Amino acid sequence: MAKLEILEFPDPRLRTVAKPVEKVDDELRKLIDDMFETMYACPGIGLAATQVNVHQRLIVMDLSEDQSQPRVFINPEITPLTDELAPYEEGCLSVPDIFDEVERPTECRVRYLDYDGFKVDEVATGMYAVCIQHEMDHLEGTLFIDHLSRLKRQRAIDKVKKAKRLHARESA
Repeated sequence: MAKLEILEFPDPRLRTVAKPVEKVDDELRKLIDDMFETMYACPGIGLAATQVNVHQRLIVMDLSEDQSQPRVFINPEITPLTDELAPYEEGCLSVPDIFDEVERPTECRVRYLDYDGFKVDEVATGMYAVCIQHEMDHLEGTLFIDHLSRLKRQRAIDKVKKAKRLHARESA
């Protein structure tokens, strides 16, 4: 397995809309394994292929505290099942050190292929629903900061730019 580079905002490749996965094979499973290694090393709970500059409809996720429940979503589709929205504090491996509340539907239907290419159809609630919606946004070229008010989004962008300038000075 190999740790992959995670694209960071404002990299324009994060705005690429992912294409459907053509086939579930050993090459795809190697990418999946590498994505899990990358996500766990960060540490994170979800990672979309777009974030590692692979523009296919693929997500890995593990909401467990001990990394014991890895889940794979190939060509996922989600449908909100309620108009009820709830705020959750979100962060993102592609927007480091930025956290803010985003309102999302509290329940959604998720259809996808798993690691072995089998069809799955289930209902997601709570943190699972939030995480899958967040990762699905990546596949559409959307970041969680896009859901913030204009003022909060600009503050987040300014904070990211400042951190990059400080890092560049420290590295010089």
